[in-house]
Amino acid sequence: MSHFFKKLLAASSMFFCSISVFSQTDSIDFFIKNQMQNRKIPGLELAIVRNGKIVKTGYYGLANIQDSVVVSDKTVFTINSITKAFVGVAILQLVEDGKIKLSAPISDYLTDIPETWKNVKVQQLLSHTSGIPDLVDEEEAVMIADNFNMSLKKVLAMPNDYKAGEEFRYNQTNYYLLGLIINKLSGMSFQEFIIKGQLQKARMGKTIRSGFGATKELVPNSANGYQFSKGRLNNMFFSFPPELQTAAGMSSTANELANWIIALQNMELLKEKSSLEALWKPDILNNGKTSGFSGLLNGYAAGWPVIDRAEHPAVAPVGGGRSALFVYPKDDLSIVVLTNLSGGAPDAFIDELAGLFIPEMKEANGFGMSNSAKSLKIVLDKNGYKKAIESARKLSSNSKSFTLTENEINNWGYQKISQKKIKDALELFKLNVFLYPKSANAFDSLGETYAELGEKEMAIKNYEKSFKLNPQNKIAEEQISALKSNK
Repeated sequence: MSHFFKKLLAASSMFFCSISVFSQTDSIDFFIKNQMQNRKIPGLELAIVRNGKIVKTGYYGLANIQDSVVVSDKTVFTINSITKAFVGVAILQLVEDGKIKLSAPISDYLTDIPETWKNVKVQQLLSHTSGIPDLVDEEEAVMIADNFNMSLKKVLAMPNDYKAGEEFRYNQTNYYLLGLIINKLSGMSFQEFIIKGQLQKARMGKTIRSGFGATKELVPNSANGYQFSKGRLNNMFFSFPPELQTAAGMSSTANELANWIIALQNMELLKEKSSLEALWKPDILNNGKTSGFSGLLNGYAAGWPVIDRAEHPAVAPVGGGRSALFVYPKDDLSIVVLTNLSGGAPDAFIDELAGLFIPEMKEANGFGMSNSAKSLKIVLDKNGYKKAIESARKLSSNSKSFTLTENEINNWGYQKISQKKIKDALELFKLNVFLYPKSANAFDSLGETYAELGEKEMAIKNYEKSFKLNPQNKIAEEQISALKSNK
């Protein structure tokens, strides 16, 4: 183990502080420190709200690795796209004031926009279903031209990506336009409107002092950002131009975000329950369905990603792959996790953390799985995942209702990878290609897992099968080339 990781592990184990009125304090701390160790997260801040009160706050690891600065109750984290949730609240406040309608075309509020943008609805900006082209290359996380003005000029001349309402596609232009609308209708900058209408009311002093676009400012007690590149941990610097700070401009603390959630649910920020419902209602596409980032975050409302499911639904703003905020409205539970590692992905483990309060939500109990997948999980947990295909065959022969979808198995496999159970994931991906032999994605996942295990020949074989089924799979093509060159 390298000197750095020994230092990081020691920090995660030794430098933490927690305050709780929850009897399982040690269970929460153990869970968090285990996640930090598995995901190599340097620093993390936690707040949990239960029945309208903060029942747990926790501060773990290092805010600044270079100088061994520990995370404390003063540490401020960049929250990236969680900022969009504040924009959603701001728009609903304008709705309550009678200044805007979610169903109205944006041309009612903005002039000098392309003809093809005029019929896009305000709700479609909020939910990323507008079809308007993006100012930012989401793959590369850079603007599409050298600066904001050049990027905007380029976007204004581009055709729409698709007809409004046809699909979900994450897009920062949407939130630039929402910022313009807030500026115009409120008579002040969107920054000032959010500070006065939300941050001051929720008593978020550290958030106010951090300002917008904080990574370009000298912000006291700000956690450094980090990311892994080619196996090495590097500094990560993030900033958006002022015009795009509605998309990702804020910094905050877990405790202050918890207070903001309490204020929101106590109707201190909005006047009507119907407004809160509108804030959290996922937008419906033209085909009658919802869509979002993933199988978990499967919908998008007014600035809030949504987990739309029958049991324990949630709204779940996420930011930069490092921070997440889950609100479970039916369970009166909210969990805030802020980290300083891009790729730390706390959204992948917050449901499991919620299971410490609601046992049926624990992954071990098959939470979120279909009945068929749950029955298979019970068998595999008992007999081992090497028997995945054999067990699925037997269950299928015993019950006509036994069905496993490709997407569910794929998500299950990646869940195992996130838990560092790579060999179990391999067996699930083998099952997926057995059940879905014409799926390029199934073979791609299997190839990726073989590569992770260092089995290059099998990785190449499965990537080649994926590429044959889908010649547009450039990732598979690149992986084949990389694996062959390293043989």
